[in-house]
Order: sequence, then C-alpha cells, then structure tokens
Amino acid sequence: MLIHCLGVAAGGGYPQWNCACAGCRQARTAPQRASAHAGLAVSGTGERWYLLNATPDVHHQIAADPSLHPGPGARETPVAGVLLTDAEFDHTIGLLVLREGSSLDVHGTAPVLSALTEHFPVRDLIADYADVRWRTVHIGKPIDLDERLQVTAFATGGKPPRYVGRGAGPGDWETGYLLHDPVSGGTAVYAPTVPRWDEQFAAQVADVDCAFVDGTFWTDDEMARQGTGDRPGRSMGHMPISGPDGSARHLAALPARRKIYVHVNNTNPILDENSAERGELAELGIEVGRAGLEVEL
Repeated sequence: MLIHCLGVAAGGGYPQWNCACAGCRQARTAPQRASAHAGLAVSGTGERWYLLNATPDVHHQIAADPSLHPGPGARETPVAGVLLTDAEFDHTIGLLVLREGSSLDVHGTAPVLSALTEHFPVRDLIADYADVRWRTVHIGKPIDLDERLQVTAFATGGKPPRYVGRGAGPGDWETGYLLHDPVSGGTAVYAPTVPRWDEQFAAQVADVDCAFVDGTFWTDDEMARQGTGDRPGRSMGHMPISGPDGSARHLAALPARRKIYVHVNNTNPILDENSAERGELAELGIEVGRAGLEVEL
C-alpha cells in the first residue's frame, strides 16, 4: 500500500488569505513553508489512486505528484475516486474541480452525500460534467478498492457542517478511514477530525502501522489567544494536541511506526519547524505532515 501526503493545512490553507497571524506572515515571507489543504492519495498497487478528501487545492496537488499525472491517453487518469471524511467545504470543494469528464467513484456516509445533494448541491452541479458514481459508505463495512487496498470507515464525530443548519439530525457526519493492505498486512488510519480520544477511537488506532491524526490546534483556546476568532477548538470538533487531555500523549503511546499530525490550522505553532512545540513533538516521536511525504506499508 502506498500513501502520499498532498498537504497538511486545515480549512483556509496556510497562509490563509485574510489572516495576518504570525504563522501566516511567516508563510508569506518564506513560501516554502506554505502548505496546501490536508489530504492524502492512497493506492494498493500504484495504478489506481484514491484521494482522501477533495480539497480546494486538488488541481495543484495532482500536478505536484507524478503518480497522479494523467496518461498515457489524453484523458486517462490514475485518480479513480475520492473518500470523503465529512462534508466540510475544505474537503469537498475540490469535487467541483474534478469535473472534466472523468469517471470517479465518490464515497461518503449517507449524511455527507445528503448534504452534497440538499445543502451544497455538488452532485447536481457536476452531474452534466463528469461520470461520478456516488457510493454510500457504511460504518464498519470494508470496501475493496483494489486487490491491495481495503478501506473501512469509522465514526469520529457527529458535528455537521455549519451550512447544513441547526436542523441537521444526528448521524455519521465525521469519519476516519482504516486503510489495509491484505497482501502485506500493512495498516494506516486517516482521521482529520478527532473531537475526543475515547475508547472507540483508541481501538481504531491501537494496532496500526501508521496514524495520520487531527492536529488542528495546539491549545483549545488557540484562536482566541491569537485574535483570530473566539471559538474553542473542541466546539469545532478538534481536540487540542497539548495538555494532559490532549492528543499528543495518546499518540506518543501508540506502537505505530509512524505518527503524523495532519489538518493543522494556520495558527498552530507546529507548522514552524523551529518552534518549541515542534521540538516537543519530535521528542515524542511524532511528525508533522507535509506535501510530498510518502509512506509504504
């Protein structure tokens, strides 16, 4: 199984277009530190690739990864589909970009696909532009995508996107994916939204070889501290990295060979390779994702 990291930034990107926090200023003065939105590309054989979310940067992410380049035919592409972890804009806007007549399978839970029909009508908008097959994902039910790639969705949270409105019912709005290669036995988890490290989530990551985990905020009050907003991280479905109840101590304790934070907000100091916070993670054996990072399991 092959996994390519396409970007690490949370919604808004890094730098965010309207933000002058310390991190965004740094990313503008040193563009090599900038990052596309968080996403992965995964393949069992290296022939057919599936994107973990379709970000606003998907066109550039595909262009930057030779494994995803089209060919040999004029309109042949190795990108076979998309696995959606939720219906948030930063994970679905890219579906509008992937509309140029190609055949794609888009997988998502029933609430996610419903939101993309009734509230953010991506399905109707691209119906006449691309051959998209919409596949409903069922929690806990494995899907064989090729002979060396099996994926299983698991619930991480129940927070719907804000655009769905207060009337949204409960459901599997936020998911992670367990990725499994039945030939090599390799396993990985991709979970960009983790509101709490409870027993259910702990069971999903307990024995994997590689864990890509939500690293949105260093502290719960990070946005308030930096003057970029007043919403706590947990209210947005993201537990903090630091502190006695943060995700870092749980992640560090896992036996996984690779432990990688993804979906990192522009305000999070771990985006700075020279920060004290980044040093703390290194001491714990935890990495911060980056575009171009590759993992083979």
